[in-house]
Amino acid sequence: MTRRILPGFRLSLGITLVYAAIIILLPLAALIFKAASLGPADYWRIVSSERAVASYGVTVGSALVATLFNLVFGLALAWVLVRYRFPGRRIVDALVDLPFALPTAVAGISLTTLFASNGWFGSALGEIGIKVAYTPLGIMVAMAFTSLPFIVRTVQPVLEELDPALEEAGQTLGSSDWSIFRRVILPLLTPALLAGTSLAFARSLGEFGAIIFIAGNQPFSTEITALLAFIRLEEYDYPASAAIASVMLFAAFVMLAVTNYLQARALRYTVKG
Repeated sequence: MTRRILPGFRLSLGITLVYAAIIILLPLAALIFKAASLGPADYWRIVSSERAVASYGVTVGSALVATLFNLVFGLALAWVLVRYRFPGRRIVDALVDLPFALPTAVAGISLTTLFASNGWFGSALGEIGIKVAYTPLGIMVAMAFTSLPFIVRTVQPVLEELDPALEEAGQTLGSSDWSIFRRVILPLLTPALLAGTSLAFARSLGEFGAIIFIAGNQPFSTEITALLAFIRLEEYDYPASAAIASVMLFAAFVMLAVTNYLQARALRYTVKG
């Protein structure tokens, strides 16, 4: 008789699946059902309207820039936290998780206060002609702030588990630091980087609270898709809100599917190497 490690496996599995269906599948099904209540012509008219298309561009473009910034800065921050010891390291490490604990509305108000024309950062940047608050740059700042922990916390454990002997072998063979990083370390970090980047990008696409305070929310300029869906919701146009939201849902699914495929390929390459 085969004994399972966890008792009550079928019961625990059933409870887990029911819970996941209620929390995840049921809201998604409701969204899709409401969007499907529109005819194909009406659905296409809503999702392809000039204002909606402009919001897609603002949202995806800002999320892409914020994610690329976090990819570089998050990797550097994780590297410093793992490889160096300095006073205040534990404080910096704890601050990485601040966007997780801070309500997004509070984050948005704080960022707006800092980057407004009379704020600490905004006034200094204004002197060199850079305006952040109420511009697309403000959206990118809010997205970068809320999504940074995903990359740092995904890469950090992998860096901690890397065998120092690999780097020492490269140094023994006369390779430069950049060559060791590019040929030895980076391939091992690629799966984690892809996972963290996809999570950060998905979080940026769906961010709302931290953005609406600093964006200015001007149609065709600083209006994100989540806000447009919320506006249609406030107008009691539930099918239109669901239709707009379904576009971002589809984009998120496609992005995650592509990232998972690339991550699986990177893992196979790492194992073979």
